Amino acid sequence: MLQGKWKNSNGWSKGFLWLAIMLLLTLIVMVIWTVLPINHQAIGSLKWFQFVQTLATFFVPPLIVAWLCSDNPKRWLQIDTAPKWWMFVGAILVMIMALPGINLLADWNSRMSLPDWLKPLEDLMRQQEEAAQALTERFLQGKGIGMLLINVGLLALLPAAEELTFRGMLQKLIPNKHVAIWVVAIIFSAIHFQFYGFVPRMLLGAMFGYMLVWTGSLWIPMTMHFVNNAVTVVAYWVIYNNNLNPNSVETFGTGETLWLGIVSLVLTGVGLYFCWRLSRTMSKASSRIS
Repeated sequence: MLQGKWKNSNGWSKGFLWLAIMLLLTLIVMVIWTVLPINHQAIGSLKWFQFVQTLATFFVPPLIVAWLCSDNPKRWLQIDTAPKWWMFVGAILVMIMALPGINLLADWNSRMSLPDWLKPLEDLMRQQEEAAQALTERFLQGKGIGMLLINVGLLALLPAAEELTFRGMLQKLIPNKHVAIWVVAIIFSAIHFQFYGFVPRMLLGAMFGYMLVWTGSLWIPMTMHFVNNAVTVVAYWVIYNNNLNPNSVETFGTGETLWLGIVSLVLTGVGLYFCWRLSRTMSKASSRIS
């Protein structure tokens, strides 16, 4: 019986186990994708590839690792119990409040420049950033409720499953919780290969990590991840269906609405502070009861 066989192994062993499984599944998907007799540049084909690749890279591997490393995989991943409804409401409110601030941080990050001797690298990174943005916009374009539901599922619901890998699995492999949160947040941001969005994505990952620690449930960061992506998907759908300027999504909280971005950052900090205080209060209450 293989279940639980690796439960006594150290964090490094579990990490290498996950890496091996993830690379193997990703390689299989890429090989199959390459040999399929289809138009690989068609948006429909790209969406199917995105769907299968996300499952192979971020969804299936942590489930396998959890099964191999624990007699109770759901508890190991911290998805065994659902939080109170008010935890979901609080997490959603914090995430919505943070959106203009995230745009402001992304705007600041995009203005970063490397030294002159690294200009070729900077040019390459900008080209990759523009290519990734162009592909995302191709994914988001489309009219009708059906297309909206497909995009919400593909670009919001499915990416929320990334939390199984980053917060559910990788974060528990490092003993020190603060070190774990920030190391995983850095990995979470770096793996997207978008330098000019590195800082806000890293801070977003850290916020998800702390919310997991404070609530004890992976459903909270998964919900926040979904809300973050879903708001963007819906906003672009509204824009494309009403012939509005798509740049308004990314610039909300910057430029003329800079004040909103600053207020957003302050309110997000306050919201996270209350989440932390509430988690401490609940922890002390639980200790007194036990």
